[in-house]
Amino acid sequence: MNVSEGSPSLEITSGDWAGWSLTEGDPFNAHVGPFYHKGEGETLVCAMRVAPHHLNGGGSLHGGALATFADWSLFVFAGLTGDSDAVTIGLNCDYVGAAPLGGQLSCRGEVIRETGSMIFLRGLITCEESPIMAFSGVLKKIRRSNPRTLAL
Repeated sequence: MNVSEGSPSLEITSGDWAGWSLTEGDPFNAHVGPFYHKGEGETLVCAMRVAPHHLNGGGSLHGGALATFADWSLFVFAGLTGDSDAVTIGLNCDYVGAAPLGGQLSCRGEVIRETGSMIFLRGLITCEESPIMAFSGVLKKIRRSNPRTLAL
């Protein structure tokens, strides 16, 4: 299963994340994450563990960190189409729960529709099986006419 044409993945072979892959190549996600993914049959699942740098002032997962994980997950699921070279043009998030320090988040999602220029997706993030965010997003496919420029 191709997760992303332009982002290499590193397969984790030992430790708590053995069997998962870590996508490399995006400095912001590397700073905010780490975020992991793996195949489960014909689908993909994304995951992260809540670390101290993910917390808000109240001691639980910061909503911005959660939204970043949701946005990253959109691209993992878009990789199922074979066309994840895209930019986010819409992300709708419904926060329905909280996640504590050390909590492991799982995200499952699906492509709802794909057109020639857009990918519509939705997903659900859980922490220890309890829902904490439902989200949907729209990605705009990009064409690379020059390696240094993007055409939308």
